[in-house]
Amino acid sequence: MHSEARIFIAMLETSQFPGHPVVFPSECSMGMNLPGPSGRFPLLAAALRKGRSPAGSCARRMVRNLRNVSRPAEEREERAMSQDLRRNPSSGPDLKEEEVRVPAHPGTLEADLAVPAGARGVIIFAHGSGSSRRSPRNRAVAEHLRDAGFSTLLLDLLTSEEDEAFSSRFDLKLMTSRLEAATSWIATSERTAGLPVGYFGASTGAAVALLAAAEIGSPVGAVVSRGGRPDLVGPTLAAVKCPTLLIVGSLDEGVLELNRRALELLGCARKELSVVPGASHLFGEEGALQDVAGRAARWFRRYLLKSPGCRST
Repeated sequence: MHSEARIFIAMLETSQFPGHPVVFPSECSMGMNLPGPSGRFPLLAAALRKGRSPAGSCARRMVRNLRNVSRPAEEREERAMSQDLRRNPSSGPDLKEEEVRVPAHPGTLEADLAVPAGARGVIIFAHGSGSSRRSPRNRAVAEHLRDAGFSTLLLDLLTSEEDEAFSSRFDLKLMTSRLEAATSWIATSERTAGLPVGYFGASTGAAVALLAAAEIGSPVGAVVSRGGRPDLVGPTLAAVKCPTLLIVGSLDEGVLELNRRALELLGCARKELSVVPGASHLFGEEGALQDVAGRAARWFRRYLLKSPGCRST
């Protein structure tokens, strides 16, 4: 079976498309677009396994639609949010982001670093699969955190070549190694050396942040997840020892349940599930993203400046 088909099967069986409508041509659905328990699509996954059968052929057509089903709404929202940010910038006029290159093996990663005067810590952003450091949602949160006195590093977890390969976007091991490389770079960079480090992860990027935080001797002092998929971390959640905040919209029911389960598995003493009322998976509702940013800033102020790091054992 083609590797990409295997990836889709895993995604379909583990509800990798939370919060997004899955709509396929009726003449080719054969019931495969009907979600099973917890939003999974077992019939479509089963049809994909049938390869060249009629069901498999229809399933492959549906998968081609599925690859794009979540994109249009997100792209429209990102364009609108980009316009809002240009009209209403929240950062001070003297604070400029600096484009930097973070060494990673292999290659280097593009990133944007901003260090406000008197910064008390630095927050590294881990974006979701298919996104990048230019995500308007993450950038809006980053601006709020800078206003709260934190430096921010928004980076691409994949090189441009790697991002062309769909499978790389769900390679959690690769992206975790990239986040760890960025953390090491921050620790030695002249402008940020000595500052406590926190992670802000969105969607699958939250899983990447938690995996990096679970490493033995991790220097990370606190983690915040926005609409994240901590369930993808599995038993490794028990190795996360730093304070962790899971932020989920109340309308994002599937992901909310996954976060409830993950909260029980986290090994940290200070952990919290914070639900934003009336918010969906993308936090596109009026005031929802500002709410997320405020909760994240309070968490980092409360715990990042006091924590010695995750220090998994």
